[in-house]
Amino acid sequence: MSTTAKAQLDSAVLQESDTATSRLERLFSRLFLGLVYPQIWEDPVADMAALHIQPTDNLVCIASGGCNMMSYLTANPASVTAVDLSPAHVALGRLKLAAAETLPDHAAFYQFFGQANLKSNRALYTQYIRKALDWQARAFWEEHTPFRPRISLFERGFYHHGLLGRFLGATHFVARLGGVNFAPLLAARTLEEQKAYFDAEIAPLFDMWIVRKLAGFRASLFGLGIPPAQYDKLAADGDGDVLPVLRERVRKLMCDAPIRDNYFAWQAFARQYDPAPDGSVPPYLEAANFDRLRTAARRGRIVNRSLTDLLAEAPTASKDCYVLLDAQDWMNDEQLNALWDEITRTAKPGARVLFRTGGIDDILPGRVHDTTLAQWRYDEPASATATAADRSAIYGAVHLYRFEGQPDV
Repeated sequence: MSTTAKAQLDSAVLQESDTATSRLERLFSRLFLGLVYPQIWEDPVADMAALHIQPTDNLVCIASGGCNMMSYLTANPASVTAVDLSPAHVALGRLKLAAAETLPDHAAFYQFFGQANLKSNRALYTQYIRKALDWQARAFWEEHTPFRPRISLFERGFYHHGLLGRFLGATHFVARLGGVNFAPLLAARTLEEQKAYFDAEIAPLFDMWIVRKLAGFRASLFGLGIPPAQYDKLAADGDGDVLPVLRERVRKLMCDAPIRDNYFAWQAFARQYDPAPDGSVPPYLEAANFDRLRTAARRGRIVNRSLTDLLAEAPTASKDCYVLLDAQDWMNDEQLNALWDEITRTAKPGARVLFRTGGIDDILPGRVHDTTLAQWRYDEPASATATAADRSAIYGAVHLYRFEGQPDV
């Protein structure tokens, strides 16, 4: 990977920390040079409901696994520009955009990204997708690591790979040590059955010595893409103990939405999407959205940049929606204000900013300059609705701000 990619990640992750924390941050930064999220772990359905994306809207977002960028395109906006500091995530996003334009039909598209474990996926890549990729993305997917090209991940169960895939594999191993079988959860047909399963099978795992021990390490959540600074925010919600916070997030993932309607739960507990014909999948994989996605895909792009740097080159009053994921949890005050200065400069009247926090509280008041934040209105009802609707359950809250411009003096 390039020196530029390493420098960008270090700039985003490394803070003025003690020696032990600095070492963890540097390790976390290096992990993000590779694939972290084969699937994004934020709910694009909750995002789109909160943002009310219009055909004239120009969106910018952080890409992660790219499911959000692709799903926003199904709402037919004017453009979606995604950024990511991980070269692997950029290559994945470009693969998805190229596939949407070149694969012959929804069946092939779903086979490649929905199943992502069939030998024929290599032929789909070679015959259709490869020719539409830029040289950097093509080099990434065709690089041998070490014995097979990286594109072979889509023959071998793509969602089992990446940092998140390996983390989920490790949690399944711990669950097996506790005698847990997830099949009854996946077969549940009522929320009551799901809640009973959690109480009987999962809640006791949090009392296991190995779980309590592992949860105490700040590096234990690297597989979820949680750096030391965000780990500390999670622990603060549990009065210094991250374990009760994790227990509540797992409970929400298992119990707050019907399992048949929650593809995040299927990925967590089955490591695949629901194979039923009407199984839950991200919007970009739904058959009903494919034609619209294919048409809109040319209006999407993804670049290996920080969002602040990208916005610094954008015209004033040119953007309508900003999706920041949880990136602000990583930032110090200087980085946070630099970002919001550019967001405010580039925001059109009525622009919306949506982001998530590992903790429950909004992190902007008292950190973003008052003169900047005064131009934005926090939409508390929409934030509460989006938080409740986010099926991924990993974050403490979803927050939505609306741009109102300079306040009256």
